[in-house]
Amino acid sequence: MQFDAILFDCDGVLVDSETITNTVLCTMLNESGWPISAEECMRTFIGRTVRSETARIESHTGRPLTDEWMAAFYARRNDQLRAQLVAIDGALAAVQAVHAQLDGRIAVASGADRFKVEMQLTQVGMAPYFAGRVFSGHETPRSKPFPDVYLAAAAALGIAPERCLVIEDSVPGIQAGLAAGATVWGYCPDPVLFATPQMLQDAGVARIMRSMSELPALLAA
Repeated sequence: MQFDAILFDCDGVLVDSETITNTVLCTMLNESGWPISAEECMRTFIGRTVRSETARIESHTGRPLTDEWMAAFYARRNDQLRAQLVAIDGALAAVQAVHAQLDGRIAVASGADRFKVEMQLTQVGMAPYFAGRVFSGHETPRSKPFPDVYLAAAAALGIAPERCLVIEDSVPGIQAGLAAGATVWGYCPDPVLFATPQMLQDAGVARIMRSMSELPALLAA
């Protein structure tokens, strides 16, 4: 099938941010009274917003998840991202190639807040390829695993979701892309960091990519 647009997740697909963000979150949850391990934190929050897990967090910490706590999390997270963030191997070249192949019809549809997404894209040199085409789940009625952010991205590009290819690395993101009506390919690096190929296949992806550098040739084929 030929696709008319590509909609990328950001964290874990374009930028290597998941471990950085999860480390900050895990530390702060422990400080707040929830002795959660890094592994459990990753399983719980990858592909989801912190706010979407408010009830779970409050039940473990015994305290409300306040705006002040979230502001402190964002500040500490952003500091670490500025210090450590790099692009996913092969992602920048892939973005440059598919931007040319599709005459610019690519977008980012992330569950993260807009400031984070745009900061990260700028930091790794991808921002020019997504100018005006960054969509945040924080700005839609529902975030992933609901399809809202992917539907918003497809509508802004003027492309039917069924003609869009979504690139995702998490089960909630895959569910969002499929619910939007798009075809979803899973990015699952080797070695596996967060989700196995079987997990992504079980969630419904049409193809697994082990490297982002595979994307331009697969799209051309």
